[in-house]
Amino acid sequence: MKLGFNSVLFGGYPMETAFQYAALCGYDGIEVSAIAGMSEHLVLERWREIVPEIKRLAREYDLELLAMEQPSREPERMEAAMQAAVEAGIPVINCGPGGTTDDPASLDEVIDSLGRLADRAEHYGVTLCVKAHVGHAVYNTPTSLRVLEAITSPAFGLDMDPSHIYRAGEDPVVALGAVVERIKHVHIRDCKGRQHGPGSPPLQANGRGDIDLLSYVRVLHEHGYTGALDLEIIGAKEYALPACVAIAAEARGHLQACLQACGAR
Repeated sequence: MKLGFNSVLFGGYPMETAFQYAALCGYDGIEVSAIAGMSEHLVLERWREIVPEIKRLAREYDLELLAMEQPSREPERMEAAMQAAVEAGIPVINCGPGGTTDDPASLDEVIDSLGRLADRAEHYGVTLCVKAHVGHAVYNTPTSLRVLEAITSPAFGLDMDPSHIYRAGEDPVVALGAVVERIKHVHIRDCKGRQHGPGSPPLQANGRGDIDLLSYVRVLHEHGYTGALDLEIIGAKEYALPACVAIAAEARGHLQACLQACGAR
């Protein structure tokens, strides 16, 4: 498995700052944030001028471009994201499901939309992933399975985030077994409590919360998952730089220990 973090952790700073500290903290790669409002990293309206800089930073800091997060299902925005991913050499685009919880019509609309986007991803040769998200139409294991049963494109998979599954009232370690064969990306973070939001950025750092992430990583390893484990910490845009670095370093140490404990490294 490859360790990275989403550059949104450094959303208040230039993109190069995220690359610099990903390398210094010992990560294998990075997930580039295209999350409007949370960062000014991969701004899709200007992707043609930004992608060469992303490629330069990846070379300079010897980091693999593991993924991009672009949460919107809006077709034109996703088309730009896929074009940018091809040009940059980013293999995975992660998006959110949107929609309304426990609304069958909304879930059907989400499935139809994701199916069309998966066709476009197949056209571009990239992988589109969606994750269960608290408060959205896809928010737990049963709704994730509905999506995976409906969309069989090889260019589509699940982005598994244990913190959302935990906050949906499930045990992420148990839930993992039901979907692990279709997981193509992992957004990983901890969570203390089952409230709606993930908590403050420090409490999202792996090892700070209630989720058994060691067992979670062990299940991934036992099922042969070799993709990215990208730390996703939101809410740190106003944080001082040392605080962002501390979160990145602490979480990386915990993830490395998990990989070593289960024989993945």
